[in-house]
Amino acid sequence: MSGPPLLADLPLLAGLAVLVAVLAGASLMIGEVAVPMSGLFADGNSTAAIIMQEIRLPRVLLALAIGGTLGLAGAALQGLLRNPLAEPGIIGASSSAALGAVIVLYFGLFNLFPLALPLAAIAGAVIAIALLFALAGRDPSVLTLILAGIALSSLAGALISLAINLSPDALSASEIVFWLLGSLKDRSMDQFFLSLPFMAAGALLLLTTGRALDALTLGEDMASTLGFDLKRVRVQLIAGTALAVGPGVAVAGVVGFVGLVVPHLLRPFVGHEPRRLLLASTFGGAALLLAADIGVRLIPTNVEMKLGVLTALVGAPFFLFLIFKVRRSMA
Repeated sequence: MSGPPLLADLPLLAGLAVLVAVLAGASLMIGEVAVPMSGLFADGNSTAAIIMQEIRLPRVLLALAIGGTLGLAGAALQGLLRNPLAEPGIIGASSSAALGAVIVLYFGLFNLFPLALPLAAIAGAVIAIALLFALAGRDPSVLTLILAGIALSSLAGALISLAINLSPDALSASEIVFWLLGSLKDRSMDQFFLSLPFMAAGALLLLTTGRALDALTLGEDMASTLGFDLKRVRVQLIAGTALAVGPGVAVAGVVGFVGLVVPHLLRPFVGHEPRRLLLASTFGGAALLLAADIGVRLIPTNVEMKLGVLTALVGAPFFLFLIFKVRRSMA
């Protein structure tokens, strides 16, 4: 099991925790209607209480949970695969989780069984990561990883497009499309409580792989010599990533690039050690998604920009920069 953070990490973690708290407070205060913070603790029948407790609080809590698990999953996958371009979206986990959720939405299974949506999203993520390992091999190169991820994402995207194409009416198709764009708007506390146990279980599985990830930096043979069961570690990371990413996709749609950007921003502050990066990326992912969710409300548009659109606009150029950096280092 991963040990406690090193003393040297405490200033970084404290700073990130303060940043998360500030952004969470700002998110609670920002909206179309000015509401005092006291509405968070007011009687449930007042207007201020309804806005704070039923509209803004679920949005903040989901941003914390989804952003944190995306950052953590990205850091864990980069440590496992030992390359800087791995993250749940790029390797096909997010799009496959979305496919599982779209199937549930298409057939209306959510109305019959509320757990169907997160369970289907988790199953989609599990299948995607398992296929990635099968396609990429034992020691995947960056090119193999990207190609396998593109193949899985393309297949999931094609099946999602097929579901939209075959939707019985335009309203159903538009609902799926808008959900896929990603948003935390109009989410409820019920959705938060439904997804939280799955995300917490996934986060726990990922956080306890820290020492194994540190050992993997020395190579798989050395990690095995040190007593780590790499097959078990891979299974643990597959399950942890699926449990962490699937429920977030089921609730908020596809929100990409958080797991790619955050570990890269924080890695220099933790000495490039995978174990130390896990907890820092959890805080960093929560902060980034909170900031993005604040951004979609502040950007002046006629209709609120979708969260997944904003994270893609920020993350895609960053991904291109990483590819250029890796290419230059290999030259």
